[in-house]
Amino acid sequence: MADFLLRALLGGVGVALVAGPLGSFVVWRRMAYFGDTLAHAALLGVALGILVDINLNLAVVVLCVLLSLLLVSLQRRRIIATDTLLGIMAHSTLSLGLVALSFLPEVRVDLMGYLFGDLLAISRADLWWIYCGGALVIALLVWLWHPLLAITVDEELAQVEGINVTAVRLALMLLVGIVIAVAMKIIGVLLITSLMIIPAAAARRHADTPERMAVSASLIGCVAVCAGLVASYQWDTPAGPSVVVSAAVLFLLSHALPQRR
Repeated sequence: MADFLLRALLGGVGVALVAGPLGSFVVWRRMAYFGDTLAHAALLGVALGILVDINLNLAVVVLCVLLSLLLVSLQRRRIIATDTLLGIMAHSTLSLGLVALSFLPEVRVDLMGYLFGDLLAISRADLWWIYCGGALVIALLVWLWHPLLAITVDEELAQVEGINVTAVRLALMLLVGIVIAVAMKIIGVLLITSLMIIPAAAARRHADTPERMAVSASLIGCVAVCAGLVASYQWDTPAGPSVVVSAAVLFLLSHALPQRR
């Protein structure tokens, strides 16, 4: 196997393993639009990273953290409906990122790569970033698993049991932001949440426990990455969108099979 294909496979599998469990919570808590908001803001993080001259992945993580804090603060004040707020922030941050990049004519930025991913251009440094960031997310998910399940089932009951609902909800948002920064190079800011949502939605139909759904979502994501890379190599299609199409096919197949009781 060529080196670039091996790096693409390792990078895609690394993201799929992390996106599966986290995507399960995104599906359970109906946070897909929130994930899109952070993903759109990632392009603004790239622009700020270039301006400040720091690591772009780190810049995206910092921006996602700040945006998560802002969203939690605005949600608590209830100034505007959450879906309206997310819609405003998603498109505003994406547009602001594109405008900011236009003021950097001396810097060559591959916008298509950031918008739709460039899975075949993953470097060894990207692999280190993916697996270190992924290990951190998995460790935090294991640590917060029961509190996250508790607030997903019933936030008021979880609060009665002594769980800090606001802190746990914010931690989940921060984990989504880290995964978006990790997956930005692979699937692109416009398609990142698809790798979290589609495998989790496919696994939900046949899983009988939250843990099995999380594991199944990771496995489905890995299969989608492998199938997408094969399709990209065979028919010379874009690797990132090919992975998403493969995940969508697996979702349709999961609904064609009899549902597990």
